[in-house]
Amino acid sequence: MTVLDARALNRATLARQLLLDRMDMAPAAAVAHVGGLQAQEPQEPFIGLWSRLRAFDPATLSDLVTGRDVVRTHLMRRTVHLVTAADALAWRTRHNAMLRQRVMGVYRRELEGIDLDELAAQGRKVMADGLPRSMSEFARALADRWPDVSPKALGEMLIALVPVVQLPPRGVWRTRAGVRNALVSSWLGREVDPPAPGDADPVGEALVRRYLAAFGPASSADLRAWCGLAGLPRAVAAVRPELVSFRDERGRELLDLPDAPRPDPDTPAPVRFLPAFDNALLGYDDRTRVVDDAHRGLSVAGVRVVLLDGRVGATWSVEGGAVTVTPLGSLSRAEHAAVGEEGQALASFLSDGENDRVRIG
Repeated sequence: MTVLDARALNRATLARQLLLDRMDMAPAAAVAHVGGLQAQEPQEPFIGLWSRLRAFDPATLSDLVTGRDVVRTHLMRRTVHLVTAADALAWRTRHNAMLRQRVMGVYRRELEGIDLDELAAQGRKVMADGLPRSMSEFARALADRWPDVSPKALGEMLIALVPVVQLPPRGVWRTRAGVRNALVSSWLGREVDPPAPGDADPVGEALVRRYLAAFGPASSADLRAWCGLAGLPRAVAAVRPELVSFRDERGRELLDLPDAPRPDPDTPAPVRFLPAFDNALLGYDDRTRVVDDAHRGLSVAGVRVVLLDGRVGATWSVEGGAVTVTPLGSLSRAEHAAVGEEGQALASFLSDGENDRVRIG
């Protein structure tokens, strides 16, 4: 079995995540291709697409949000993702059990003994009036029925039980807005797809294929780390005849789609500025293909990072209107120049062309 070293896996990840070359791709197609964009910070998907698409206009993504073509909702790992409306409808039911279990893992004592099916039914009744609600407003509407449960626990579980989306203007370019939730069925005009009958798992099988297209070659543990779903071994087994296998340097099996890109490991990788919580890092259990173990914590701390030769080599922020880069090690003269050039382009994007100031620490 062919062994892929860390550099080969890195280049494959960059290619799948549209980070090796900026693409001429419609924003909705890009959101679908990468399996959704992490979006708990509502402005970060704009940076994610700017780093991946050529001549990206943020207004196009805002239009997709307001036009209901993409939605903000809790899905993979119970985190807010920006996904296409089609994926939200297709994937939500398959994530139901995981969403419920993760909330129970945090609030088990408070929610113990609660009939969650009854809570879900009452939650749908509350939201059926079509009025957008914050999570706390959602919880307060049912507080009299479950007075012994804290509003936080009740609200978190309601959001997990009842398929909702976060409405614009949250998630619109340069707009600050709180979270207002509405039923998926109200916003998109139809209910989420029901579970498959019997033991069939077509959604799970589709998730395996979509994950490998966006992140492969990867292990079953990587797949689980991305979506948070523990019950996918059957789906992996079902699609395995379609796949090819590799090993990494530690001997772990990696699965992939046979015709997916696996670039030459010596392919040059450009400087790329990633937004907070980008799935290019979070989409794996083994993140060493992109970030050294010493800096793994950056991926879950909401720190924006810079890829140098395809790996996390710096962090970045915006201070006083300037893109400020803090290298994690020394930069060569060529790296310094490349970071400065890409940082200027990012500063111009973030300021609508008003400045291109970059500071490199």
